Amino acid sequence: MAAERGSRGRIIVFGILFWYPLAGVTYQFLHYLIGLRRLGYDPYYVEDSGRWVYDPALNDLSPDASRNVEIVAQVLDQHGFGDRWAFRGRYPGGRCYGLTDAQLLQLYRDADAFLNVTGAQEIRDEHLQCRRRIYVESDPFASQVKVATGDEAMIAALSAHDTLFTFGENIGNPDCSVPVERFTWLPTRQPVAGELWRHARPSIGAPYTTITTWHNEGKDLTYRGERYYWTKDREFERVLDLPKCRTVAFELAAGVDDAVRQRLQDHGWRQRDSVALSTSLDGYRDYIQRSRGEFTVARDQYVRPRTGWFSDRSACYLAAGRPVITQDTGFGKFIPTGRGLFGFTTMDDVLAAVDAIEADYDGHCRAAYEIAEEYFGAEKVVGSLMARAGL
Repeated sequence: MAAERGSRGRIIVFGILFWYPLAGVTYQFLHYLIGLRRLGYDPYYVEDSGRWVYDPALNDLSPDASRNVEIVAQVLDQHGFGDRWAFRGRYPGGRCYGLTDAQLLQLYRDADAFLNVTGAQEIRDEHLQCRRRIYVESDPFASQVKVATGDEAMIAALSAHDTLFTFGENIGNPDCSVPVERFTWLPTRQPVAGELWRHARPSIGAPYTTITTWHNEGKDLTYRGERYYWTKDREFERVLDLPKCRTVAFELAAGVDDAVRQRLQDHGWRQRDSVALSTSLDGYRDYIQRSRGEFTVARDQYVRPRTGWFSDRSACYLAAGRPVITQDTGFGKFIPTGRGLFGFTTMDDVLAAVDAIEADYDGHCRAAYEIAEEYFGAEKVVGSLMARAGL
């Protein structure tokens, strides 16, 4: 399988596009593919997993990936990757789509490196034929804690890679309590291809929004006697009165039950269903572009240990020229705040940020866009990652 003439090398991007084909995830991986291509690499997108896929039409897991493949393949084709992808279901009855089995195995032998973005691809013998194996962690804290507590499966998974990157940009610094043992973690952040997020001024009365999951179960962790939470509803509870404190509107796109929906409405929140919104790539982007800005929280596992994590969705708001107010994880050490982007700890911080934005809305929109270009531009972020990986 020949690389394109003049290519800096074939790079495989592993991810969860087919497994979870909602818009936020789709953009996350498009940004990597576009960034790599702009830098002169020859990128391929691959999923080769034993997991069943999530089918949004069923709202459940399914062994039939055909519907997801059809949706995602169209997107990849539209962006110039129509002959550079593969999905292989490594479970009984699973099929190979895109590249054939033989072509996929040849790609593993020929590729110069793979990026295991989100770390979701389990590594098997055929993947070890790839010369460079790079782990890109989007959710810090859990893997480091598991290593520190002797989790053999996590240690083996990380050991299958030669270079480890994390969105936890503050990991390893004195003010970050995430344990660092056995492995060296290099900081990175999510890339954004700015041309996908060209923006216009939102309509009058547009709300501050976010797109999220209200409640999660099963991912809380206990470390050194303290419980660290994964679910976001605990964090939203701290700022539930926000819409009552200012005249601008706030909207939460999240799947909630009737009781939570009523509670949100009682506190002045607008509410939309996040899955319905996220099934359309254009609808998801339009929702962000038509928002006045983003107000959101971060998970306790990112906040309390001061990981320095930042959201890929929030980076998209910035790229669309939308100011962002988000819970402080320590990211302000690496990304400028106070103009277009605000980190908060208390409700008073939130209110001050809203007031600042509303006092000079156009100026904060410009600042948001400039932050996205300077700190999240796909070529800069991916280029830095590849250079530090020796590629």
